[in-house]
Amino acid sequence: MKPPSLLAAWLAVILTAHISHSAPAPAAPNYASQMAAKLEPVRRVVYKTVGTTELHLDVFVPPEFRATDHRPAWVTIHGGGWTSGTPRSMYPWAEYCTTLGMVALSVQYRLHRPGGDVSVFDCVRDARSALRYIRAHAGELGIDPRRIVVNGASAGGHLAVGTALFEGLDEAGDDQTVSCRPDAIVLFSPVIDTSTAGYGNAKVGARWRELSPAHQVRAGLPPTIVFHGTGDTTTPFPGAQRFHEAMLGAGNRCELVRVESAQHTYMFKDADRYAETQRQLGSFLAALGFVEFAR
Repeated sequence: MKPPSLLAAWLAVILTAHISHSAPAPAAPNYASQMAAKLEPVRRVVYKTVGTTELHLDVFVPPEFRATDHRPAWVTIHGGGWTSGTPRSMYPWAEYCTTLGMVALSVQYRLHRPGGDVSVFDCVRDARSALRYIRAHAGELGIDPRRIVVNGASAGGHLAVGTALFEGLDEAGDDQTVSCRPDAIVLFSPVIDTSTAGYGNAKVGARWRELSPAHQVRAGLPPTIVFHGTGDTTTPFPGAQRFHEAMLGAGNRCELVRVESAQHTYMFKDADRYAETQRQLGSFLAALGFVEFAR
């Protein structure tokens, strides 16, 4: 074999240098994000107005839905550290739950801005307002007001469980004769401990204990399932373990799906884990009698 010519060798060096200094390719969107981009709700409903800001629910309905139905409801709340994110990120879970026969609603809430007018406490108020609106308008939405499941991912998980836990943290003007307590709770990698050992302590501030689910558990809470990875460094797994143990200690029904080495919001990131979480979710809802599940 002939050795490479001087020109060929020189071209190879130039090409290698160009490749090594090129910008890295952007990371591919995670699996659920790719799905979310293709989905759209059937309608959008305003549930609350604060000043000039309208907050809405994005509504998905199952096949053969009729306005006179009394379907179980899936109410889902996006994450983003209370400071970012949109309802769209939860569309795949909403769409999935319609295949189980549920009406699904993805919640918009005010976002916290450090130094701004919106606090994490306001985010909680919005979530509680959303649940009250849904229950009060159940007939218009085709929903059974006694079968409302609230779900959230990361900071959205914190807001979801806050609809059951944080009594008294309500928007002035809300009709508090309407309960914002859900009938079941489903949490994906939730912010569950706002102490310095968990997530969000600096954002919540000195009153962190008031907004720490792991420190607010009591008897009589709705049946709950928590999906959490042991490799989660954003919302550390020990907080989920503490919450689970406190729930059981208080006599509540609570399941903890522990996924070894999985990272934060692992159930969004690849098809296999997304599908497995769907299966586990369907089994949980079927066990409560909210849906029929045969997958």
